Amino acid sequence: MARGPVANPQITIEPNPNRVIVRLDGAIIADSTHALVMRAPGTPDQQYIPREDVDMAQLSRTTHVTHCPYKGDASYWTIRGNGREVENGVWSYEAPFETMAPIKGHLAFYSDRVDALEERPATA
Repeated sequence: MARGPVANPQITIEPNPNRVIVRLDGAIIADSTHALVMRAPGTPDQQYIPREDVDMAQLSRTTHVTHCPYKGDASYWTIRGNGREVENGVWSYEAPFETMAPIKGHLAFYSDRVDALEERPATA
C-alpha cells in the first residue's frame, strides 16, 4: 500500500533570520545564514540547513530510512567528529511531499547528539 502525504496545516517552515552553527568535537559541521526553521505542535523547533552549508566530508550516508506521514521518507547520515562517531545523527527529506518542498536539499541534526546547535544573530 502506497504511503501518501497527510496534510497538517499546523506545521510551518520559515527562513531563520539567525546564523545556525552545528559543532561536534570542536569541529564545525554546519554554518548557515540560510537555515529554515520548522515548527510543529508538540515538538521543538527544528533547523533545516542547506546541504551547501554542511561539511559533507564529515558525514557518511547510512542505510537507515524512516517515514513521516507529513514529510515523506527520510535518509540518514552518520557524523564523524574528531574521534567520535554519531550514527544516524543527521537526516534529510530528499524527495519530500509537495507541502514540505522547501526542506528539499536541507539537512537536520539531532540537537542532543551534537555538542552544540547554536543560533546567533546574523551579521551583515
